[in-house]
Amino acid sequence: MKAVGIVSKVLIPAVLAPLAAILVATIGTFLVYVITRNVPEDIRGRGFRIGQVGSASLVSLAHGTNDAQKTMGIITLALIANGTLGKDAGPPLWVIVCSASAIALGTYLGGWRIIRTLGKGLTEIETPQGFAAEGSSAAVIFASSHFGFPLSTTHVCAGSVIGSGLGKRLAEVRWNVAGQMATAWLLTLPAAALVGAVAWKGADLIGGAGGVTVVFLLALLGGLGLYLASRRSTVNAANVNDEWTGRTPAPVKEAV
Repeated sequence: MKAVGIVSKVLIPAVLAPLAAILVATIGTFLVYVITRNVPEDIRGRGFRIGQVGSASLVSLAHGTNDAQKTMGIITLALIANGTLGKDAGPPLWVIVCSASAIALGTYLGGWRIIRTLGKGLTEIETPQGFAAEGSSAAVIFASSHFGFPLSTTHVCAGSVIGSGLGKRLAEVRWNVAGQMATAWLLTLPAAALVGAVAWKGADLIGGAGGVTVVFLLALLGGLGLYLASRRSTVNAANVNDEWTGRTPAPVKEAV
């Protein structure tokens, strides 16, 4: 029964959500360009650029209703299993603050690469497409959160970006990049399960707070190593919109 629950409530929504986002964004993008076809391009671009402030804010809010809830849920479940909280307790304030802070910090440190892949790698995004993609992402995530289905905001946003490319006439969708992303998604679940199993076993063998501390420090060192490796070819606001070549853009030269 547990396996059935995982399939029906986790795996199936994870697969269907990006597909639903593609469909919604394709229709939304098509309608956006049809409705505004007689509006001068500069006025249309400026209007949708302002509109993206609202649509991006909705995506941020939707992100908190789903991804952040998963993090808080796992920590709260661990506290309940340990007897620190009662079985009917909700997430403590410090869990909420720590989860939000960690997600915000991760977005700040590594978000530019994701932005470049989604905004330049999958397809060249114009402001009307960006508005439609963000609105579609927010709608799908809010709907999934309402029904209690956990999913990845990145997966949904990627589906919306693909849909925004399909919905605009003559827009190019780079399916090779989409295929690489899908392959990475398929590897993520078993890889995360393996790392989680090794971490639990290591902490259990060492035992007590010492085991938890050792696993935490190893995870911290691993994360730091990945961060330092990413600094070799920095992606930031200065080069995130460089022409897509399939590779990381050239490092930004500091002014002398």
